[in-house]
Amino acid sequence: MPKENDEIKPASLLEKEPGSRVSYEEFTDERMLVSHDAFGNKQMKIKVVEVSDEAPPSKWKFGDRVKVTKILVTIKHIATQQVEEAEFDIEAIERELAEKRHYTSTNRWVPASDIKNGYVVGSKHTRLISDASALDYIVF
Repeated sequence: MPKENDEIKPASLLEKEPGSRVSYEEFTDERMLVSHDAFGNKQMKIKVVEVSDEAPPSKWKFGDRVKVTKILVTIKHIATQQVEEAEFDIEAIERELAEKRHYTSTNRWVPASDIKNGYVVGSKHTRLISDASALDYIVF
């Protein structure tokens, strides 16, 4: 039970306590967290760094979701084993794209069930990096 001055934050979705054991239900296969480019030359993982405390507009229709604010993208080049890593403020990129290109395509609301051990499942990667790709911050 949290104390009065303890902050309750959605970070519980992001990290487990160091050294804690993972139950069978919480176990996540690494392959579920990785997405590949069209040619199979690169792998990408997205770690959620920060989520907004904003409440979802309609929980009954779309389920339990969180609004992702910052992500850490890790891209591994399979041929060379080179790893690139960068942190992105999705909210700032979304504003920049709306200003420069007069549109935005990012949907930062991700179902809480699609965040496993602090990482976004591979099937949701495109929705988080679409604006960064449009501005050529990420080439994947």
